[in-house]
Amino acid sequence: MPASIDTTSLPLPASLVGTWRRFGLFGPVYEIISVGDNLANGDNLMRVRVVESGEELDYRFADILDDPKER
Repeated sequence: MPASIDTTSLPLPASLVGTWRRFGLFGPVYEIISVGDNLANGDNLMRVRVVESGEELDYRFADILDDPKER
């Protein structure tokens, strides 16, 4: 039987809107601007804006949680 994942300690996707993170340790900074669609695997898409380029793109919530917060 697979172990269940405790999601009670995860932030809600909407609570990250307006916060800033970085793609990996040395990547560009991005701002989370909105919550997107729910994915079939239970993840969410989030809309982010890359600060350097102004580009907006969809990024998985699970990947955002792996990225470091920007101060």
